[in-house]
Amino acid sequence: MTNDMTNEINILLVDDEDSYREILSKRLARRGIHVLQAEGGEKALQILEKHPVDIIILDVKMQGMDGIECLRHIKERYEGSEVIMLTGHAEIHGGVEGIKSGAFDYLTKPVELEHLIRKIMQAHNKIRRCLAEKQEIEFKERVKQQMVVAERLVALGTMATGVAHEINNPLAVIKDSAGLLQQILSKPEMRTIPRIDDFEKGLERINKAVNRASKITQQLLQAVKTQTMDMVDPSTFVEVSLKELLEEAIALVEPEASLKQIKVSLKSVEPHPISWTDPFQLLQVLLNLLSNSIQAIAVDSGQITCSLSSSLEEAKIVIKDNGCGISKENLARIFEPFFTTKDPGKGTGIGLYVSWGIIANLGGLISVESDIGKGTTFTITLPVKK
Repeated sequence: MTNDMTNEINILLVDDEDSYREILSKRLARRGIHVLQAEGGEKALQILEKHPVDIIILDVKMQGMDGIECLRHIKERYEGSEVIMLTGHAEIHGGVEGIKSGAFDYLTKPVELEHLIRKIMQAHNKIRRCLAEKQEIEFKERVKQQMVVAERLVALGTMATGVAHEINNPLAVIKDSAGLLQQILSKPEMRTIPRIDDFEKGLERINKAVNRASKITQQLLQAVKTQTMDMVDPSTFVEVSLKELLEEAIALVEPEASLKQIKVSLKSVEPHPISWTDPFQLLQVLLNLLSNSIQAIAVDSGQITCSLSSSLEEAKIVIKDNGCGISKENLARIFEPFFTTKDPGKGTGIGLYVSWGIIANLGGLISVESDIGKGTTFTITLPVKK
């Protein structure tokens, strides 16, 4: 057993026998395992609040809170951790009770070090398997949600272009007619007609409504174009420093954020990820997400945190705000066209729909998590340049 296999494991050793705990901790530390110590159940729970660990080695019989009670608290609060119980030869029933309460396994004292390390590795492998399964389930669920959206968009795309053009025709007539009426009302001889101010206000409202409707149809046409592309033009792809692109996006929204005293920060760990992508389309998505976050923060002194991370296969861009949040029922529809949680007149429901299509066409994924009153987190996953 080499240190390379164990030095990533963090353990909390809980035993009220000081000398036994110290000796066992030192022996585990020499094998590359990082060990925290607690002399009882109450102390163990206090440590876990600040320093969650992978595996807890827990003595069954202790003064104060015994091991079984402590185990139950751990399983309630720290679902991802595993517990190995330690019992005396005469107290094996305590180990069995521990298994029933959710412990990974139990060993009897005095513990053979190699046997204990094997159990630790088995517990650690179980944690890694469970984590991988959870990530796979979450990934499949995100893909499933995006496939549902994609199926809806196929049907929408079939009619959207025709509908947009048909709407634009009467809008053009309305706009021209309103312009003609404004010209007539502007003539000197018309200034004396009754309630001319009301006529002018009405025409102004008509123009605003026409402009809003025109904007929606333009966005719809752009959205359909984005979503129905069979493939991305590879000629638009270049090597892109995601850190530099994110810095550019932050700089562009900084004036808007400053007006609301919102702090926008960037966290990135070297080496900064490089993606082979279209920087202009990706910048459009980043600006949309940042603007949404700014609008979601109703109070001054809010925060938007952007972070970058990467692995050998992918890079993640995370944009997190402490705004109003999105309810669970709305979260499931957030990427649907024309769905918006903004107040009337402040959003068309096209921005996130277009953003989803852009990221999909760039070979990535976009997902969202949110809590009402706490904020929203968008995560963009992109392939990295190898």
